[in-house]
Amino acid sequence: MAELRLGPLLRYADGSSATVWVEASRPCAAEVRCADGAGGTSRTFQIEGHHYALIPVTGLIPGTSPSYEVLLDGTRVWPLPGSPFPPSVIRSPAPGDDVRVAFGSCRWAAPPADEKDPVGPDALDSLAARVAAGPDGERPDVLVLLGDQVYADETSDATRRWLAARRDLRDAPGDEVADYEEYTRLYYESWLDPEVRWLLSTVPSCMIFDDHDVIDDWNTSAAWLADMRATCWWQERLLSGLMSYWVHQHLGNLSPAELAADALYAAVRGTPDGTDVLRAFAARADADPSSVRWSYRRDLGRVRLLMVDTRAARVLDEDGRAMLDPGEAEWLRAQALDAPGSCDHLLIGTSLPWLLPHLVHDAETWDAALCRGERGERWARFGEWLRRRADLEHWAAFPASFEALTELIAEAGSGTEAPATVLVLSGDVHHAYVAEPSWGSRAARASRAEGAGPDARVLQLTCSPVHNSIPLSIRLGFRFGWSAVARLLGRRLVRHGRRPRPSVGWRRTGGPWFGNQLMTLTLRGRSASLRLDQARADGELRTVEESVLTTT
Repeated sequence: MAELRLGPLLRYADGSSATVWVEASRPCAAEVRCADGAGGTSRTFQIEGHHYALIPVTGLIPGTSPSYEVLLDGTRVWPLPGSPFPPSVIRSPAPGDDVRVAFGSCRWAAPPADEKDPVGPDALDSLAARVAAGPDGERPDVLVLLGDQVYADETSDATRRWLAARRDLRDAPGDEVADYEEYTRLYYESWLDPEVRWLLSTVPSCMIFDDHDVIDDWNTSAAWLADMRATCWWQERLLSGLMSYWVHQHLGNLSPAELAADALYAAVRGTPDGTDVLRAFAARADADPSSVRWSYRRDLGRVRLLMVDTRAARVLDEDGRAMLDPGEAEWLRAQALDAPGSCDHLLIGTSLPWLLPHLVHDAETWDAALCRGERGERWARFGEWLRRRADLEHWAAFPASFEALTELIAEAGSGTEAPATVLVLSGDVHHAYVAEPSWGSRAARASRAEGAGPDARVLQLTCSPVHNSIPLSIRLGFRFGWSAVARLLGRRLVRHGRRPRPSVGWRRTGGPWFGNQLMTLTLRGRSASLRLDQARADGELRTVEESVLTTT
């Protein structure tokens, strides 16, 4: 009899359809049955001996929230017997409903229940408790996970013991993940957490990778990549990382129509074992990153979410260094400017913040100039060393891409048909803050004079970690990075690198906040509000910030 190994995860959902992801113990027919008669079925497909299904659910009625069950070969496997949680539901929003978007990044898997958690309470566990106990108004319409869903390079004690029983950890890559099977261990550890498992079964999710899904500072530079490719273990690690990401995260990001048109998905499902097909795809993605698009779009009523790949889509050659390759940049531009007047809020999900603390931004801009040779060969070698040691690889480390994104945001937010807000959602930096840009001259920025910037309210909203450590060095460093003294120091670095000041200024208007945390946007018509919640030791979420971003 087929058993449910992992899931269900409610992934895509709109007013009439949804997808539910599961892993089963053997080949089988997977089915979702909703209490109101909606549902769907799908056969599993096989990758590396594992059996998965992404079940399309049709017949949903806007404005309803039917409970559902999962069956494998006709036997009910979800809800679990004796579950303490309410039934999992598929909420189908009605036109005009509020849209609630919860987001964050950097979730290191919780240890087993009988072990002390070394990084404190998990914000997703706390969110699950709030949703399970609270009114329907506490349930997000979508959970946006902005990278580092698993940590291939920072495994837990339990996983290290599992790895040691499988292979000799004295051999590279040591106690890090080496292959596809070991990646599946990370997903089990993360998604079998009881609270998180239930939460992901009842709240739709959008995901995108960041560096730790593969390795810290993935694709920092061309020199970094050359060094990695020279190792004996990198190729298998990367291919396994891309394959497991496609299976566990990417497929669920796509709508049913996109899945139906996806040639790779059809090929994998069309063969008894899709491993070779998927592995060949991952090898092509490694050889030519521009051949694959991991970025995607979700429309949530009149809210448009663009999730942007800022890792695999990079151009690393120092002479043409870019956060996004030309095709990816054009895709982002086309989606942001599509159908003027058709959205009230434009959300750009990028794991790496666009607007950083000023000293960090200036240090990255300066370092990029050094690495490009602006101050000679010796400074270039120092710049590459510093880039790797200090993780200087955000948007500011790709100055042309930073300016291009700034211009696109201004264009998308300008005009009579502009959205009310353009909000950049990010994580990565293990603290949370709100930063607001201003365009034009200093005087115009100070007065927010007419014509000094876009008509939309533009904000950088950064929230991390969901569940990870926050060393004292991070707390002190980022607090200092926002200070006036740090800003003066940063300007000196920029002058040394012979770089101009950025075309946009910005100021921190909220934070910094440190803790395991989540932000939630509530979007109602053309109004927007923001809430920051932190996980407490008692398992509850504590609201530490509430603010109105726009009003109708």
